[in-house]
Amino acid sequence: MYDKEVDVKNQVGLHARPATFFIQKANEFESSIWVEKEERRVNAKSLLGVLSLGIVGGTNIRIIADGKDEKDAVESLVNLIESGFETGNKKSEYESGNEGEF
Repeated sequence: MYDKEVDVKNQVGLHARPATFFIQKANEFESSIWVEKEERRVNAKSLLGVLSLGIVGGTNIRIIADGKDEKDAVESLVNLIESGFETGNKKSEYESGNEGEF
C-alpha cells in the first residue's frame, strides 16, 4: 500500500471535468485506488464516489493505492492534481475562468 497527501489547487476542485480527468487517469492503473477526504474514503475509479466527496479548491486529500503499480498510480494522480488538471489539452472552461463563454 502506498499513499500521499495533496492539496487540490484548481478553483473548482474535483468537479465535473477535472473529476473525469482524474478518474480516467486512475483507470489506467491495475491497483485499487481510493481518495480520502477527512474520514471518508471512496473508490478513485468511480465518478459518483469522487463527486460525492465535494472536493473544492484548497481541500487536502489523500490518495491511496494498493497493487503492483501502486506507487506509479499515486504519483501520477498527485502530479495531475498539482498541475491544476492540465492534461496536455487546452484548459477547460472552468479552469480558464471563462465558464459559460463560447
